[in-house]
Amino acid sequence: MNAIPIRPFGRRRVWAPTATEATAFDRLAIQDHGIPQATLMECAGRSAAQVLEQMFPRGDVVAFIGTGNNGGDGLVLLRTLRAWGRPVSAILVGDQDDRADLMHGWDVPLRGDEDLLAGSGKSCEVVGRAEIVVDGILGTGINGAPRSRQARAIQTINKSERPVFALDTPSGVDGNTGRIEGDAVTAHVTISFGWPKLGTLLQPGRAKVGRLIAVEIGFPSVEKEVFRAMAITPAWFVEALPAREPDTHKSRVGSLLLVAGSTGMAGAAVMAARGALRAGVGLLRIVSAPDNRSIVQGAVPEAIFVAGDDQEALREAAHASCAMALGPGLGDGDEVSKLLVSVLEATGGLPAVLDADALNLAASGAGPTLEEWAVERPVLITPHLGEMQRLSQMGVSNIEMDRVLAARVLADLAGVTVLLKGLPSIVVTPTGTCYVDTVGTSDLAAGGMGDVLTGVAGSLLAQGVTPSQAGALALYLTGRAARRTEMGPSLTPSDVIDEIAAVRTEQGSGETDLSLPFILFDQDAAR
Repeated sequence: MNAIPIRPFGRRRVWAPTATEATAFDRLAIQDHGIPQATLMECAGRSAAQVLEQMFPRGDVVAFIGTGNNGGDGLVLLRTLRAWGRPVSAILVGDQDDRADLMHGWDVPLRGDEDLLAGSGKSCEVVGRAEIVVDGILGTGINGAPRSRQARAIQTINKSERPVFALDTPSGVDGNTGRIEGDAVTAHVTISFGWPKLGTLLQPGRAKVGRLIAVEIGFPSVEKEVFRAMAITPAWFVEALPAREPDTHKSRVGSLLLVAGSTGMAGAAVMAARGALRAGVGLLRIVSAPDNRSIVQGAVPEAIFVAGDDQEALREAAHASCAMALGPGLGDGDEVSKLLVSVLEATGGLPAVLDADALNLAASGAGPTLEEWAVERPVLITPHLGEMQRLSQMGVSNIEMDRVLAARVLADLAGVTVLLKGLPSIVVTPTGTCYVDTVGTSDLAAGGMGDVLTGVAGSLLAQGVTPSQAGALALYLTGRAARRTEMGPSLTPSDVIDEIAAVRTEQGSGETDLSLPFILFDQDAAR
């Protein structure tokens, strides 16, 4: 076992369906594959009960039960725990029968929620006695803000001061986007059935989820086209990371052209360059301001320095490269604009990563636009929220309302792959799979981290992977490297670079303390 546990635990393919996609797949499983709905509910409830029993093995359990399938899952959980000897109770949120078809004769106490409004009565006494509170109110069935009855139950759960165990999605969190309108349950643990829902991986919903665990419940096999998003897991990283042949040489494992660093900004070029080398590129050429030569060559002696004002050297470097990365520390002004035009003309169809000032100049029209970069080549762009706003001309609030949709719209319009930074960062193509980062934390919020990410992504692009894979692999490499340092808010870009080599050697699906064979994914609470 590693000194720093590999987290999250995750199988090779962990899909992240929206709530809408998950509902449609439920129907497909029932209608086309002949899996009875009662069977899926039974598997979901029993799996959740086993996880709860391992994590919280003692004390009374009370569940808030809604009228839909989420409530049915909750009743199966209670009945299962009751059969195992646990004291359990249910509070029914909504007008419903006693769901006797799910009880199989077990004496699970069922109470209505009428007295919750008064803040007293038997239901409140039940909550007060409980050691664990289960949220089975809404799950993925939310559409807008919870109604008053559900909102009252959510408020009671949040005031209980007990560990909260949410089923599928914390009630009040939009399973499509992570949006929250009105009240939402704050869970300590969320158990997702089949796969984590996309909204539970995205903020602000992610902050309500707590530890996120996905369990297999008997769904049929899923093909790539069914769901449009997946979580980046350790097992996927190991499989997707480009491997070297035993008899290879430097020119066959990728040559990267890095365009970075105006006068006085050599540090950005150095960090991007060091990230690229640690990520495994065979040969690196750095195009930077002539005044940066001594700093760059002193800090990165492995790289070849190319002065930005030497057109012939630039053309030769471009001809010898497999991919390029542009933007860190370039600044603005006429000279930078002319440099980018020269690079555009000299590099033909070289795959490219565009970051920072390359994006700002594209947005302002002072440099080549995204469409001009993407005419002949595959392009990965790595904007933060402000850069995304300038490039897309969308309002910040509109972007944050549905980050995946906003990124996909820009990707489609410009013909590029978009790595939208944030917590979590996402990688989106116009039509393909959206990759969702699972290892990044707020520790990465420091100047220079984006430069490292650009260098790593450019290195991977030069090694032959697609732009979307380069972005996803770079997010995992840098995020996992940050986690290995255990430095928290004291983390610096140099610390991340120093751990990248160790991350490349890690193997396996990650680690979980749950000894259950049906665990598909296990991610710690957001931090």
